[in-house]
Amino acid sequence: MKTVLLVHAHPDPHSLTAQMVQAARAELRAQGHEVIQSDLYALGWKAVYDEHDFPDRVDPERLSFVAESGHAFSTGTQPDDVRAEQAKLMAADAVVFQFPLWWFGMPAIMKGWIERVWAYGLAYGYQGAGNRYRYGEGGLAGKRALLSVTTGGPAEDYGPRGINGQLDELLFPITHGTLFFPGMDVLPTYAVYGTGRIDAEGVERAKAGLAARMRTLFTDAPIPYRPQNGGDYPDRHVLADDVAPGVTGLRAHLR
Repeated sequence: MKTVLLVHAHPDPHSLTAQMVQAARAELRAQGHEVIQSDLYALGWKAVYDEHDFPDRVDPERLSFVAESGHAFSTGTQPDDVRAEQAKLMAADAVVFQFPLWWFGMPAIMKGWIERVWAYGLAYGYQGAGNRYRYGEGGLAGKRALLSVTTGGPAEDYGPRGINGQLDELLFPITHGTLFFPGMDVLPTYAVYGTGRIDAEGVERAKAGLAARMRTLFTDAPIPYRPQNGGDYPDRHVLADDVAPGVTGLRAHLR
């Protein structure tokens, strides 16, 4: 039995997002897994990351998020809601993020969940070693992550030559940055396209597809991102000249 955290964001409890979460939860429980949830709108989650996240300031004159985050995390002085979400995160073997693609990214409330929960000392600055442990190593290593995304536009808009850009590339800042950076094994995204015109049959197909992904959540191969400390980045910043020569951009960071 594994523990899976479902993090989801939509204000309508009858939305497609909510229905997808219900389908994922039912399938995971049918597989014998424990399911915990963070329904961010129902929680009334504070999305804005600001001075109120640091009740015991290191420097009351100047707000340094890195310094204050590290201090709050290490001294146990983070707000109660942040500590509660971090406890869920650390209890989970896998995290599934369910959200609609709004202006080519996750809803602001979910981005705010990341910003407040991904503390210094946990998701970055791990073990006080700066950037020594990142991209394949770090405080969330050993956990799996999956994005389950719905888009209003059709699939062709998000294809290799689609006008909106390829979905995997649009989501790279989340999959590679937010999730792989602290060490998570990131699975290929599950996407449901054309939800602006979806019918009842389409909803059922979408739910069945996500349920199928829940059955393979712990066996699917992760996206083959290059780890920082695997030898491809000798200075921990730039790929070696003999690694993927001639390849630039996002593709260069895939094995």
